[in-house]
Amino acid sequence: MYLSKILFLLFLLFIIILSACDSNELNNPYVEKNESLTILYASFSERPKHLDPAVSYSSNEYTFIAQIYEPPFQYHYLKRPYQLIPLTATQLPTIHYLNAAGELLTNDANEKDIVFSEYIIDIQPGINYQPHPAFSKDKEGNFAYHRLNETSLKSINSLNDFTNTGSRELIAEDYVYQIKRLASPKIHSPIAEIMKQYIDGFSEFAERLKNQPKIKVKDLSMTGVKSLNRYQYKIRIKGKYPQFKFWLAMPFFAPMPWEADVFYSQPELINRNITLDWYPIGTGAYLLTENNPNQRMVLSKNPNFHGEKYPVEGESTDAKNGLLNDAGKALPFIDKVVYTLEKETIPYWNKFLQGYYDASGIASDSFDQAVQFVSNGDTQLTRNMQQKGIQLQTSVATSIYYLGFNMLDTIVGGDIEKSRKLRQAISIAIDYEEYISIFNNGRGIAAQGLLPPGIYGFLGGKKGFNPYVYDKLMVRKPIDSAKKLMVQAGYNNGIDPKTGEALTLYFDTSSTSVDERPRMNWFRKQFAKLGIKLVIRATDYNRFQEKMRNGNAQIFIWGWNADYPDPENFFFLLYGKNGKVKHGGENAGNYNNPQFDRLFEQMRNKDNTNERFQIIQQMQEIVRHDAPWVFGIHPKNFILSHSWYHNLKPNLMANNSLKYTSIDQIVRAKKRKQWNQPVFFPLLLAILGLILLFIPAIHAYRKRLHITMNNE
Repeated sequence: MYLSKILFLLFLLFIIILSACDSNELNNPYVEKNESLTILYASFSERPKHLDPAVSYSSNEYTFIAQIYEPPFQYHYLKRPYQLIPLTATQLPTIHYLNAAGELLTNDANEKDIVFSEYIIDIQPGINYQPHPAFSKDKEGNFAYHRLNETSLKSINSLNDFTNTGSRELIAEDYVYQIKRLASPKIHSPIAEIMKQYIDGFSEFAERLKNQPKIKVKDLSMTGVKSLNRYQYKIRIKGKYPQFKFWLAMPFFAPMPWEADVFYSQPELINRNITLDWYPIGTGAYLLTENNPNQRMVLSKNPNFHGEKYPVEGESTDAKNGLLNDAGKALPFIDKVVYTLEKETIPYWNKFLQGYYDASGIASDSFDQAVQFVSNGDTQLTRNMQQKGIQLQTSVATSIYYLGFNMLDTIVGGDIEKSRKLRQAISIAIDYEEYISIFNNGRGIAAQGLLPPGIYGFLGGKKGFNPYVYDKLMVRKPIDSAKKLMVQAGYNNGIDPKTGEALTLYFDTSSTSVDERPRMNWFRKQFAKLGIKLVIRATDYNRFQEKMRNGNAQIFIWGWNADYPDPENFFFLLYGKNGKVKHGGENAGNYNNPQFDRLFEQMRNKDNTNERFQIIQQMQEIVRHDAPWVFGIHPKNFILSHSWYHNLKPNLMANNSLKYTSIDQIVRAKKRKQWNQPVFFPLLLAILGLILLFIPAIHAYRKRLHITMNNE
């Protein structure tokens, strides 16, 4: 009877404990309980290094700062081709062309007569910055936190510890101030050297700051950048450069209030890591409310956001796909975004399948679980993914990864037929379709030239393939064609006549890990098809970069992501005056073809007319023939999202797309409950097993107690 009571009490305790818990929250990794807020759950894998828009130039950093900072222009979220539209500006920039005397020219003026182009930008009134202590003022109207000391900062460890915040209106001078920051030697902006080529007075301004480091940026003027009134400013650039408007949609050209620089430059705050690189300050839809890169980062809706409406038009299929259901509604839809640190792909993937992350990429080890190929080569979700209502979106990235030849090299380089035939033969031998299948799970398309899909001038289909590598679309030339080119190059069966042995080429790479060995072995096999011996020279990234700068690499792999949707941003990678060795530019292979350069100079500043399109095709033909690259792959992005995550459309130019998306929290909660039902039976068995283990002890105790009582 006594034992039965114990068992009953333990079982009753077990039931009470379970009833006190929400069984659906037992494995929920989040602490947020406020159901009135719409929360998006995402992740990051590495700490963003820079959150200062003058310095940041990395996609993992843009994930955050593009939601916080607002340059004057942005890309239309839905329309394709990519279309530039106003963000804080009232309209696209007004552009004036000037001659050497400063006289106004007509819009159709000869490019040779255009000495300057002036961009006049009007911004909207009534836009305010997020609440921030840098703007806070005391009763006398003085800035409360611009003269801090250790005593006043005794209880301050993060930006959130400041008790008072303030705000003010965005003005044109804030955009001017940011451009001047780009030139500051103290900032080390990655685009400073590029802007020296274009913005009038940029170099001189940087030199003055360098020679007089105590002068404040605010107190100096830059010749080519000026505030015309409270809501209007102008930027004067050298010559004609139509692509400059695309730069004005990047965070580099977002506004920066001078108060932020004064606030964050205080040594006492720097010592506490309270800096602009850690705590952004902007006018965007979101602000950073938690920055703990070892655990999580949180974006919250900016209470001072000036307001913006969801697009009312897009592509022809957008309405059918539900992308116009929120047309005209106020942005943003999501109140809070929680980014959790996830360094490993498997835990992240499992949480996505449980519904604890709203979207996910697909790692290689999870690809077969999520996606399958159908008979025509297309991809579709597996049955399990479809049953969960998961959605798949794919897009070809505006990027290219290529194998490059150092054109300064005496064997693979130079403008001689022997080297050209060798490069063409290698281009045929390296089967990038096979590479995509083996190493990318089919996620990519083999490049036919410099331009990826989505960039003006790209020509696909039957007219757009590389005739030096393919016989027709998707049909690569046989290896015998490559071997014939090898004979014409003087390397019959891959034998170097100078040595009588296999031609030896050197492949420089920064891929030093064990995981990269299969990839490197694959490249060896591709060259071996031609009888070429490929020697892999793997070094750390710094040493690899040094080799590239000095022209000591022979063959290498490189890549490029579009900064803006214009062919100039790709063709300049082969422009002679951008050669890495001679000019320190982005022409990593040091390609130099005078005819190509002349066409590039004609093409780069033209509007998108048929004339420009034809020039682009001529340039494509030249580089296909010269083969300074083996045109590798344009990666294909695969994004999975749950059925409750709406308004998702890949936009490879826009980084500020978070404000357009929405979450149906009711559906998410229902699905989470369905997918995460706790199974208590094993736990109950464990408890009963534990009780059974105690039964002998209880019997022994009762027996001893009985003997003791009898003895007494």
